[in-house]
Amino acid sequence: MTDTTDYWDGKTVMVTGGAGFLGSHLVEDLRSRSDSVEIFVPRSSEYDLRNREDIDRAFEDSDADVVIHLAATVGGIGANRENPGRYFYDNAIMGIELIEQARQHGVEKFTILGTICSYPKHTPVPFSEEDLFNGYPEETNAPYGIAKKALLTQSRAYRKQYDFNSIYLMPVNLYGPRDDFDLETSHVIPAIIRKCVEARERGDDSITAWGTGEPTREFLYVKDAADGILTATERYDESEPVNLGSGMEISIRELVETIADLTGFEGSIEWDTSKPDGQPRRRLDTSRARKRFGWEATTEFEEGLRRTIEWYETVR
Repeated sequence: MTDTTDYWDGKTVMVTGGAGFLGSHLVEDLRSRSDSVEIFVPRSSEYDLRNREDIDRAFEDSDADVVIHLAATVGGIGANRENPGRYFYDNAIMGIELIEQARQHGVEKFTILGTICSYPKHTPVPFSEEDLFNGYPEETNAPYGIAKKALLTQSRAYRKQYDFNSIYLMPVNLYGPRDDFDLETSHVIPAIIRKCVEARERGDDSITAWGTGEPTREFLYVKDAADGILTATERYDESEPVNLGSGMEISIRELVETIADLTGFEGSIEWDTSKPDGQPRRRLDTSRARKRFGWEATTEFEEGLRRTIEWYETVR
């Protein structure tokens, strides 16, 4: 983890999505880095970040020096298939309006969270930032991915025309304590953890997982992601996108088997091949983050899974 610096001292930081999964960890980390930082989290009950007037009011209320934009309308493959229009509109309009209003209000630094869903479906592995615009994203999450990628174009354009300092980070699939364990909207790790724990307790003989199990994914522990975002905000001042990942790659089949073992579920795993696999492979080239601002992930994958399972078993 990064040592405390004086970058944050006396600053007011707006963290959109600061009460969410990633945001809650980031806010904790940010508080640990400075005793004098002020953190403003615009809650959705008070500020609709799809609405220009609400965004303007958030800037008036906070007088933010720095914005870290984590808020997103997002879910797993099923949720993406059911809500393509909503996911495109919500994510595009939030980011576009926030960046424009931040510029008008004189914000000194804006950190944008993109997504690796923006990468082309058949990106060469490991994914390099240079390949981001070399094809169309995987179809099930393309609306979300393209909406987020539009913010990178905005970041570059605003730096060129207005000298507006924004950075664009692309974290790989996150997991950890406080994740979304709702089976209708969750991603693969919390979904499988919940299925395994509940099946173990009921004494079920099997669980069902989506797809073939053949695709691969990379996962980043949420506390590592928070550390990477804050470190980039402190040290990085370019509009070129940066991957945030762990550099590991695991098949969905091996992932599900590992979670079953760690949760103590001893039944079989049935694969519903009528469900989509999503992108065939995901593993990031994380060298740019290391070279540009000296960051790399530190949490071993199985240790992160254990912490996540322990948290779920404690709070459910």
